[in-house]
Amino acid sequence: MNITRPIRIGKYEVLSELGRGATAVVYLAEDTFNDRKVAIKVQVKDESAGPEEARRFEKLFLNEAAMVGKLSHPNIVGVYDAVVDGEQQYIVMEYVGGGSLKKFCSETNLLPLRQAVLVVFKACRALDYAFQNGVIHRDIKPQNILLSDRDDIKISDFGTAQISQATHTQIDGFVGSPAYMAPEQINEEPSSVQTDIYSLGVTMYELLTGRLPFQAANYVAMINKVLNEEPTPIKLIRPDLPDALVRIVEMAMAKDPAKRYPAWYAMARDLADTFPQLEKYSFEISSAEKFNALRRLEFFKDFRDSELWEVLRGALWETHGREENLLLEGDAGHAFFIIVSGQVKVMKDGKLLNVLKEGDCFGEMAYLSGDRARRTASISAVSEVQLLKVQDVQLENLSDACQLRFNRVFLRTLIERLAWTSGVLAQVKQ
Repeated sequence: MNITRPIRIGKYEVLSELGRGATAVVYLAEDTFNDRKVAIKVQVKDESAGPEEARRFEKLFLNEAAMVGKLSHPNIVGVYDAVVDGEQQYIVMEYVGGGSLKKFCSETNLLPLRQAVLVVFKACRALDYAFQNGVIHRDIKPQNILLSDRDDIKISDFGTAQISQATHTQIDGFVGSPAYMAPEQINEEPSSVQTDIYSLGVTMYELLTGRLPFQAANYVAMINKVLNEEPTPIKLIRPDLPDALVRIVEMAMAKDPAKRYPAWYAMARDLADTFPQLEKYSFEISSAEKFNALRRLEFFKDFRDSELWEVLRGALWETHGREENLLLEGDAGHAFFIIVSGQVKVMKDGKLLNVLKEGDCFGEMAYLSGDRARRTASISAVSEVQLLKVQDVQLENLSDACQLRFNRVFLRTLIERLAWTSGVLAQVKQ
């Protein structure tokens, strides 16, 4: 599709091209009358499309054009104007320059937890407003939730929406993106508010974990999993998530629509109730910053990047204050810790044994000794410390190669500590 960029479209001065697909090109333009930038979607004919597919694309375009002036909400992309007669057909929309949420659906670039929850909360409020005005979106996914310059969100792309009292023939049948579609949507049953709630649940799952709840090689396999399988428990991927958030995702993604939230306000209410718990995440560092912090540690020097991301996915990131007790002598040991920053002291029977620093680990001996093992010393923070906590169940879920890396580090640590102990004993004898 070779299209020359026009100088003007109607009364709008074209500035640049934003993107293009099989049936449309989107331009950035200047609305000089209102002194604002706008995005203009121009419909183009796909010469390779058959008559039925061409009619489908036409319905999608008309559906979006029908949104002119219909929805006015701070978290929904405004549709200002549409021309659907003649050779040139276009829709003039609010320009949102921050890209879509999809860029934050990677384990290497997740939003801070509180911000991710706030995004979903705002989406609930916007979709509730749309529903109250007779609109069910039917294609909610991260790609259709845009970030504005003020770090706010805007829901976009109502091409597949179900609009009550529409004057045009609407698209029906199989609509949406399979990975985000509710089971009843895949089965081409009537859409409801629960259809969009399911899709936002999948979006929330992806924002929190960096992966989709179902992994599949193709559409057919994806559809089969959505209909017949349960998603990977979100807590296995993000063990640090508060239980309240886990319950929200699970309820939104229930296969039976009757078991999902009955309305948007109910999901928004539950999300709002988590905000006080999420205050401690306000200054949470990003996943990329956590990765870089681990990459600098001697402990992980032999780990490949993919293995390091694997560790980061399943571990807990903790911050503790000065003099805080971290482990107590005699406690059961089901986890070990790696010091990311700060120092801790090792005490036994009230006597100082050692001071451990950034890159050192502790608690691994009780973990390696089995279920009945007890901590042989107490650990407390000398200064504020950041720790990576790895629980036994999480380590067992790592790949064989990753577990082997840990075992090698533990062996090296054991040898170093035996050598250190031998040195101390030699000095005592002298």
